[in-house]
Amino acid sequence: GAITAGGTLGILIPPSVLLIVMGPVVGVPATDLFAAAVIPGLLLASLYIVYTLVRSYINPALGPALPPEERAGSLGEVVRELVLGIAPVVVVIFATLGVILAGIATPTDAGAVGAFAVLLLTLAYRRMTWTGFRSAVYSTLLTSCMILLLVAASNYFGSIFSRMGSASLIAARSFGIGSGSSMAMLILILGIIFVLGWPLEWVPIVLIVVPILLPLVQKLGIDIVWFCTLVAVCLQTAWLSPPVALSAYFLKGVVPEWEIGDIYKGMLQFMVLQVIGLLLVLFFPQLALWLPAVLRD
Repeated sequence: GAITAGGTLGILIPPSVLLIVMGPVVGVPATDLFAAAVIPGLLLASLYIVYTLVRSYINPALGPALPPEERAGSLGEVVRELVLGIAPVVVVIFATLGVILAGIATPTDAGAVGAFAVLLLTLAYRRMTWTGFRSAVYSTLLTSCMILLLVAASNYFGSIFSRMGSASLIAARSFGIGSGSSMAMLILILGIIFVLGWPLEWVPIVLIVVPILLPLVQKLGIDIVWFCTLVAVCLQTAWLSPPVALSAYFLKGVVPEWEIGDIYKGMLQFMVLQVIGLLLVLFFPQLALWLPAVLRD
């Protein structure tokens, strides 16, 4: 449960590829989406940590202490291991998100800066091999081609869809169904995205489904930055939710000896926390809108 829930934070906490792709789709700077995702991401992480600590305190068997022979000999050793473990992640985050927030680079350029930082770290840790480098380049090419193909296809689809007036028709009909209630329609939209998030990756949802729903969101007067943050959190929730729960199958692939039923049992606890976090962002929009406003000022 902790592994799958913590893993889903990757699509929300900057530097999130989902937010980088979603920005141009909805016409919002990726920096605003990054800033909007910080507090909800930290909120969800805090909920996970507090829940895990409380459950382990009530039932120590859930989080047993290390045997004495495996414990660190001194505080200095603990600090050293902590720094060595966290430093690479901090460097990569500052190399990508830092240069964006400082106005030094665009999100695209920041991706190159982040990749270069990872390359330097790989060399510094003496983990660079020709096989690994070739595999990384191939994986990057494969992912980039997939995303760009979907971007091109979704742009063609969206243009024809909009030209035929279908988007306006959906917006008008949906607006009538919602009886003018922006909150009711927003909950309905999130429900649709939640269900689609079971079998689908976030890429087709962001590139195809979100543009279809965008005219309705704009007509309802919903803040786009807030809406994008809710979509990201909603997709996180869908990844933890049966009957599909993509995170469960990702973890099953890494640890095949674990039973899928046990993984589901562990995930369901954290899905409840995820829903609580989603409701907090839904009913308290400033959790997503406060930091972007501060950074703009």
